[in-house]
Amino acid sequence: MNTPPANDRLLRALLRQPVDRTPVWIMRQAGRYLPEYRATRARAGSFLALCTTPELACEVTLQPLQRFPLDAAILFSDILTIPYAMGVGLSFETGEGPKIERPIRSAADVAALPVPDPHTELRFVIDAVSLIRRELGGRVPLLGFAGSPWTVATYLVEGGSSRDFVRIKHLLYGAPATLHALLDKLAQATLLYLNAQIAAGAQALMLFDTWGGVLTPAAYREFSLAYMQRIVAGLTRERAGARVPVILFTKGGGAWLERMAGTGADALGVDWTTDLAAARRQTGGRVALQGNLDPAVLRAPPAVIRDEVGRVLASYGPGPGHVFNLGHGVTPDVDPEHVAALVAAVQELSPACHR
Repeated sequence: MNTPPANDRLLRALLRQPVDRTPVWIMRQAGRYLPEYRATRARAGSFLALCTTPELACEVTLQPLQRFPLDAAILFSDILTIPYAMGVGLSFETGEGPKIERPIRSAADVAALPVPDPHTELRFVIDAVSLIRRELGGRVPLLGFAGSPWTVATYLVEGGSSRDFVRIKHLLYGAPATLHALLDKLAQATLLYLNAQIAAGAQALMLFDTWGGVLTPAAYREFSLAYMQRIVAGLTRERAGARVPVILFTKGGGAWLERMAGTGADALGVDWTTDLAAARRQTGGRVALQGNLDPAVLRAPPAVIRDEVGRVLASYGPGPGHVFNLGHGVTPDVDPEHVAALVAAVQELSPACHR
């Protein structure tokens, strides 16, 4: 269980150690663009059933690895498992995304929220991690993950997805103490959750801050980054003698990479709006960088995908510390053959960056 994976490129790259080529995995690599995923999802009956059944979560986690020579598996789950375990009435409406039946709008609502025990209310995730590690058989490392407190809070307060974030920004500016109390509770829950994933076998972690980019710089530091930094500081960073690397990703956070690099994270995700060369200069080699192909490139012909992969590799430049990924998740309309073209291009072109 604790032996290093046969392919440890991802773990080495996240720790800025030499590799023979740039490792590649893809955000949302197990998803609706794969026909085998859609078949398993139909068999499960609902997205929540898929997330809460360890055997099915394991099955879909492994599907992209059976199709593509990727360098990592990422746990199949959702960033809203903690709200689900808090009992706020989470559901997923087809074509509409998540819905929260009992949104959090007041100090009393926050006070009533429990902090879930990952070994009871979130046991389905922890069991899935253990099962996936067993089924991987040491082929590649397993990434665990969670949503950032700020991002999860947006869904809890808005009652679902949002374009303008009016309700949570009303709390931020009108009742900041209430929002801080909510973020504090979410940070506690997330830290317990991620450490339980590590104990169950996750070999690296990623914290997804999908909506940090909608904040002003000052609000980002106070309401998003501070809580992610608290989580990073409390994580189990070594297990069975091996470092457990942590990746922070704020979509739209290119201007704040220098501050993010000061959190103690090992790596930062970078979206496609920031050049990797600029990100590398900003962070001064203190962290590895992950990214950052525009997901829309996967709709282009394979020759264009190859050219754009080359452009991303060149933007990072030579040397260790780069994990190839999209700048956000793969979209459902993508042809799986185009993902295959991406992976093949990284394998073909990246060794020249590591000579």
